[in-house]
Amino acid sequence: MTYDINMIKDFYASYAQKVNMIRSKVGRPLTYAEKVLFSHASSDVDDYDYSRGTDYATFQPNRVCMQDATAQMAILQFMNAGRAQTVVPSTVHCDHLIQAYKGSEVDLPAARKVNSEVYNFLQSAAKRYGMGFWGPGAGIIHQVVLENYAFPGGMMVGTDSHTPNAGGLGMAAIGVGGADAVDVMVGTPWELKVPRLIGVKLTGKLSGWTSPKDVILYLAGKLTTKGATNAIIEYFGPGAATIPATGKATICNMGAEVGATTSMFAYDAQMAAYLKCTGRADVAELADEVAMDLRADAEVEANPEQYYDQCITINLDELTPYVNGPFTPDAACQVSEMAAKVKNENLPRQVDVCLIGSCTNSSYQDMARAASVVKSMLAAGHALKSQLIVCPGSELVRTTAERDGILDVFVKAGATIMTNACGPCIGQWKRENPHPERPNSIVTSFNRNFAKRADGNPNTYAFVASPETAVGYAFTGDLTKHPSFMPELNCCMPQGEALPANGYASDAACVQAIKPAYNIQPDASVEVEIKPDSERLQRLQPFAAWNGEDFQQLPLLIKVKGKCTTDHISMAGPWLRYRGHLQNISRNMLLGAVNAFTGETGCVKDLTTGQDSEVWQAAAHYRDAKGGSVIVAEDNYGEGSSREHAAMEPRYLGVKVVLVKSFARIHETNLKKQGVLALTFANPADYEKVKEGDAFTVKCSSLAVGKQVQIDIHHANGGTDTIWANHTYNNLQIAWFKAGSALAAS
Repeated sequence: MTYDINMIKDFYASYAQKVNMIRSKVGRPLTYAEKVLFSHASSDVDDYDYSRGTDYATFQPNRVCMQDATAQMAILQFMNAGRAQTVVPSTVHCDHLIQAYKGSEVDLPAARKVNSEVYNFLQSAAKRYGMGFWGPGAGIIHQVVLENYAFPGGMMVGTDSHTPNAGGLGMAAIGVGGADAVDVMVGTPWELKVPRLIGVKLTGKLSGWTSPKDVILYLAGKLTTKGATNAIIEYFGPGAATIPATGKATICNMGAEVGATTSMFAYDAQMAAYLKCTGRADVAELADEVAMDLRADAEVEANPEQYYDQCITINLDELTPYVNGPFTPDAACQVSEMAAKVKNENLPRQVDVCLIGSCTNSSYQDMARAASVVKSMLAAGHALKSQLIVCPGSELVRTTAERDGILDVFVKAGATIMTNACGPCIGQWKRENPHPERPNSIVTSFNRNFAKRADGNPNTYAFVASPETAVGYAFTGDLTKHPSFMPELNCCMPQGEALPANGYASDAACVQAIKPAYNIQPDASVEVEIKPDSERLQRLQPFAAWNGEDFQQLPLLIKVKGKCTTDHISMAGPWLRYRGHLQNISRNMLLGAVNAFTGETGCVKDLTTGQDSEVWQAAAHYRDAKGGSVIVAEDNYGEGSSREHAAMEPRYLGVKVVLVKSFARIHETNLKKQGVLALTFANPADYEKVKEGDAFTVKCSSLAVGKQVQIDIHHANGGTDTIWANHTYNNLQIAWFKAGSALAAS
């Protein structure tokens, strides 16, 4: 079944004509990303001569997808917009709130009970406003979207940073905060900084233990976590055609880890095969008719350095398996070199747990290749030496893998099969660890490995690899040993077809298991369920507008040292239960941030009391007693998730300004959308001038496009330093700041 087929038909009917018009106006060949982006430009756009990485443009995406943890805040904001229904097809997917503990038979019923209030809210809102609703157990949002909604050439926004997973089907899929999603849902032209273009040419063909995951793990090491900020990564070349659609999705998914706006592959036979196998032959036929414009123009592929801002070539024949970590996904290391890294960095050698799944690697082929390693190792007389946890990506994958005997291979080895959900990847893992104080290593096929992310334990060293590589470590239990370079273990090379030979399991089997509501008409008679005394849901009150005056003598809330991701700013794990209640979740603000003055985590000196306190408490005191506060931090602030809670919590607690060396793309936008002034040091060395006990006067009354902002730093000893800050605000975004938020300005 193809959902929203009329919308897709309408898109393809005009796509080639739009591309020809754009090519004519630009006067040169086009990359694939340019074709897709600008074919979705707002109707008032007639000039495509943008400066990449600097200028903003407005777009009209085809659809919106939201996962349950972020959908709550997005829907609460949508409710304040006063619309009767969404303008574009929108879906909600319940995947983040399910805790992984004993296995799917225990965990899924428990999740339905514990989270019933949130699920009822999301489902009632979906019914009222005409959204598709995929209940708990249906699968991880990005796998479900790939199976049902993604289509070549389309454009989608999603309230999750790994929305680019749909690039595996040639879609420009972009992770955003909830306020951005609301823009699209209400039909407002959606604003995006025109991305730079990074072209990655793939040659050769993957073989042996090397998988699509290794492409992006290698690239992460090359680009680092901020190397693709405000850029689209476009893959092309003969090697791209050899990678299955789900493998392409894996690569696009983890583009978020290098800061990319999105990642894309051109339409090819691999995508057509996947569309047909998932019941969307009609979409493949429509795409075939415009296939020449569902890829870069021939001149671009022949001379990529003339059209991309940066070009990288990866020879798949030479690529080897990687394992990245710990604590950051760009710490790339070939598996064969891991022994030296363990010794040089004194890493915990023993592997306690291996986990496969997550939105990055939970396809049928991922499960099949990992199972083939398990089967081979068992046949060679080996047993698991590490705990093995398996999380299928969707009910479609799980049902098919069960039918084909794949899950039985894992079970016979002693693995635990968890619910079709994010689970440990997002910190929803009730781990039974008898020695949490002991440094330990885990190997996962997830996308992120920030400290404390998976199990909340700072002593857990997490490493990211492909599913087959992770399973290999489960049999050695040792980071320095792996079947891929130890022939004496008698393990065969991983094997697994891209698509199930007998097709995917019938829709009937999946529908019976999960009972989803796919497409529904809006019903204004439905009451959205929010209990007045709820601890998990809270209606939003609009933020106050700016008073038009400079910020005077705002105290420093915290000076953050080092990496500060959205996990540091607004932790997931047990805090996911409060994602629909701004007041309650604000108590986790910056709990993971390192205080530059003390080296302590999540703790600052509260100048109103003279005592040490958690960051959120000091912020609340400054909001009430001094009118607000300022956060100071270093590079790539807000790296990681799209969660806008990391911006809404500071806003709620009175933070007026976030001053950093540089921002991650989504977080900077989220701050702007919520009315927080997002500034960067004009001179990064000025970060060192900020001292404990400082206060800031910020001349925001002079805020203007392209103009620096003056900041006076008042030190506790009576001295003052004057510094300058840069910003990327345009006139529309300045209007958001003045109104108090983007929603208030609309």
